[in-house]
Amino acid sequence: MDAPDEALPKVSIVTVCYNSAKTIADTLESVRSQTYPNIEHIVVDGGSDDGTMDMVSDYRESLGPVISEPDKGLYDAMNKGIRMASGDIVGILNSDDFYESDEVVAAIVEAFEADQTLDIVFGDVVFVTPPDLKTVSRFYHAGHFRPWKLRFGWMPPHPATFVKKAVYEQHGEYRLDMKISADYEIFVRWLVKAKLNYRWLDRVIVRMRAGGVSTGGIKSSLILNQEIVRACRENNLYTNLLMVLTKIPFKLLELRKRPGGISE
Repeated sequence: MDAPDEALPKVSIVTVCYNSAKTIADTLESVRSQTYPNIEHIVVDGGSDDGTMDMVSDYRESLGPVISEPDKGLYDAMNKGIRMASGDIVGILNSDDFYESDEVVAAIVEAFEADQTLDIVFGDVVFVTPPDLKTVSRFYHAGHFRPWKLRFGWMPPHPATFVKKAVYEQHGEYRLDMKISADYEIFVRWLVKAKLNYRWLDRVIVRMRAGGVSTGGIKSSLILNQEIVRACRENNLYTNLLMVLTKIPFKLLELRKRPGGISE
């Protein structure tokens, strides 16, 4: 990452971590390698005891604010990072994910600069299964997303989403009363309730390791879908559990798709 150019919009990237020593170096390196010259990378650690902070220390010169302290969970940590962000644009990159290329942040800023009315920009993500981080196991193509699809359980890929800082200031933070779906709820709040302007970029933004709290088995799936229904209803978007479950066969089709130019 080049020296900051204060004349350009600042992008704050928030990485939340807890005992992520095995993966966080890829995350930190992918941000440090970005060609865009005005990035603030914030790390919010939940009090790791596995050497995560030693890895973070190795990248300290390229990082912005770093804190390590107990929190109330993933979304509480995200909220802490967002509050610390001094950038015009905010993205959240999980500690087991990394950017698909060094040009990702530059492309995001270009989209915001091309249309000053935009509040949100998002792209696509691909999933990989460790230890093979090169072969794509699933492709999440967000080009067909429309806000009305939120009632059927569809949302833009959260790790591939960048938002103007003012959006958080005007419309609130992630809710802490949801265990898995606070990111879903905030998209409903943004895109249905507030009707914010968004744009999809036709490019892969993030490469994600398969797994995570929202893919943790039947119990997690049940909680996820129940919270999706609640998120919609509490923002005056009608849905029900059967409507949300209709997305399952389409999710399975993602396992067969591959973005152009990426190895199978």
